[in-house]
Amino acid sequence: MSGVPGKPKSRRRSGCPVSISLELLGDRWSLLIVRDLMVRGFHSFKEFLESGEGIATNILADRLQKLEAAGIIIAGEERADGRKVNYRLTEKGIDLAPVLLDLLVWASRHEKTGVPCGAIEEMAENREAVLAEVRRRWRERDPRPLQVNGRWVF
Repeated sequence: MSGVPGKPKSRRRSGCPVSISLELLGDRWSLLIVRDLMVRGFHSFKEFLESGEGIATNILADRLQKLEAAGIIIAGEERADGRKVNYRLTEKGIDLAPVLLDLLVWASRHEKTGVPCGAIEEMAENREAVLAEVRRRWRERDPRPLQVNGRWVF
């Protein structure tokens, strides 16, 4: 149940915050879409589709719709071409930055990944600066991929 005023109450498995978070983000694609918005600077359906993760068009459309319904992203017309839709994180969505950073660090410490461990450790050591940069990019609508100390993250 939602304790937020003005939010509709929905049926939940339980009131556990972890369970509720997993209901919203626990599939295999949602956090990757959030990552691509937050870190890679992606904004369009085509960019998400061509991200290299192999998501099917119907699944991508479904996840974008669910993320929008959950208030994590918003969709809007592209300025240059009103026929195209651009996606953007909401404040609720950008608040996932620490979660994504922690997942990135955790996986690099415990699993073999495609990102150099040194780069991840540098992000972990500069956690607050990385999170501040993510928020700055979101606030200023900076479309460039995330950089840490002048180097691209992905």
